[in-house]
Amino acid sequence: MTPDLTVLLAVLALALATILVYAVSAARTAADPHEVVDRGSFVLGGFIRSWFYWFIGPLVRLSLALKISPTFFNLLGVALGIAAGVAFATGHITLGGWGVLLGGAADVFDGRIARARGLANQRGAFLDSTLDRFAEVGAFVGLAVLFRESALALTLVVTALGGSLLVSYARARGESVGVVCKQGIMQRAERLLLIGFAGLFDPVATLWAGWDSGTLLIAVLGLVAVGTLLTAVFRTVWIARRLS
Repeated sequence: MTPDLTVLLAVLALALATILVYAVSAARTAADPHEVVDRGSFVLGGFIRSWFYWFIGPLVRLSLALKISPTFFNLLGVALGIAAGVAFATGHITLGGWGVLLGGAADVFDGRIARARGLANQRGAFLDSTLDRFAEVGAFVGLAVLFRESALALTLVVTALGGSLLVSYARARGESVGVVCKQGIMQRAERLLLIGFAGLFDPVATLWAGWDSGTLLIAVLGLVAVGTLLTAVFRTVWIARRLS
């Protein structure tokens, strides 16, 4: 068993154990004071999202005690996204997956800490949304370098990046004209989970199946490409109808 697989299995075992603890604890029904009321849909459901917020609760409280700024986590998310891109570009797919997932986790911290400290405002919302795009571009550029020898794979990477930006742009542009649209199956959380876990599982899955390295990651990028384009089209039509 490789070290990467050992670490991955240990993390998955910890996640499963804490999910079971959360499921039978009173915390499952307690109100979350730092949650946004209308955050939008999440493919894995509200239970998994609530469990994750509960799981990182001790780290959030530690960050509050240390008075760490929400902006620190915004910048950390960008740094991890760029680090993921460097890892992908140099062929370290597993490290790239970890970078994507940890960057997404950092993005969760900044919002919860801002709300807990009463610092949530328009400036923070702007920085959060904009810096998220920097992090995504950093990771996708690395993926483009990784798959530069394959026209199909490179097309999927570029399409997934373009679709991801269009999903975010459609929402932002809609809000600028007074229409809020959080619908869609391929929002940022879903994209991060798909690409991050694809990076983690690709070396194991391809070795076991006898495929070329990166095959699973390419397939997931295809799913992200199609899903983001469909979500962007759906949001465009949904917002336009309400404006008319």
